[in-house]
Amino acid sequence: MSSLPRPALHRLEVELGPRRYPIHIGPGLLGDRALLAAQAPGRHVLIVSDANVAPHYLARVEAAFTEAGKQVASVVLPPGEQEKTLARFGELLSALARLGASRDASLVALGGGVVGDLAGFAAACWMRGVRFVQLPTTLLAMVDSSVGGKTAVDLPEGKNLVGAFHQPSAVIADTDTLATLPERELCAGLAEVLKYGALGDAAFFAWVEAKAAALRARDPAALAEAIARSCAHKAAIVARDETETGERMLLNLGHTFGHAIEAEQGFGGLVHGEAVAVGMVLAARLSARRGHAPDADAERLAAVLQALGLPTALPPGLAPEALLARMRLDKKNLSGRLRLILWRGIGQAFVAEDVEEAAVLRVLSEQGPLAGA
Repeated sequence: MSSLPRPALHRLEVELGPRRYPIHIGPGLLGDRALLAAQAPGRHVLIVSDANVAPHYLARVEAAFTEAGKQVASVVLPPGEQEKTLARFGELLSALARLGASRDASLVALGGGVVGDLAGFAAACWMRGVRFVQLPTTLLAMVDSSVGGKTAVDLPEGKNLVGAFHQPSAVIADTDTLATLPERELCAGLAEVLKYGALGDAAFFAWVEAKAAALRARDPAALAEAIARSCAHKAAIVARDETETGERMLLNLGHTFGHAIEAEQGFGGLVHGEAVAVGMVLAARLSARRGHAPDADAERLAAVLQALGLPTALPPGLAPEALLARMRLDKKNLSGRLRLILWRGIGQAFVAEDVEEAAVLRVLSEQGPLAGA
């Protein structure tokens, strides 16, 4: 048993004009049956999970709603990004129909980002929108995908091309679930944590840099602080730009490159956080090539990502031209012009309009350090 003290509970709010919802962060929250039951005021509850998460936590979540008198059904999906499809989305709609779910029904997403995206999209579409609750069980979902209301499924042509903005009614992040998270998934989540520092908070970037070993060792206090600070960053940005018409686009630092890598690998290679890590390095190197930022900041970013157990170079076998073709389908692009999130150095991301494809191809074709290239 660890002798480390249990971290305190954190409670934040996402404020969207007159609308708001809470983010609860801390240990033991999936055991708080009153908190869970309060999230479903209607009769019907559909819980969506996957085969990795369900054996650990589904029974206690089902019990919380059943004991509160709810009519509960569950869908357990196979794990993995390759399951985030229109076919799986259709299965969730059919499950809602079998449950007889009415407009006061609630969907509960118990799992990582794939489960959250699918459940949220089903909630957005069922009877034109019903409640859903995020119970993220991965670090990546806790700090990124569970907050902000982006829901989507993938197509063979690209990631998250079909979806809707649909905010959750609550996010409940039980940090105890990170104890069963595979090492690779923990590291993938740390990529998104570092992203918040990289795009807009140099002091937080330095904090993650200093705490890299503690975060990888799952120090409870370090992880709880990382989650709370990441969620605070995202909540503030979402409050100012809910539907990603301006500032919220900065949250996609590394994602255009990363999504292209995921799609080109058929969603069976690098996991999302790993692809974002590589994408952030590529974005930083492109920024240096275009004269926006010092070379040293790109190398510092790569060094911190490596300390967090993440890849920083493209996987072998990916053709630059194929990756660029994927990037042309990115949702940020307008009128066929490539629009990317670049930076002027650590903590200074910006939206770069009409990025020249030749420069992108050059960065995609290069490996190794910038110095001397």
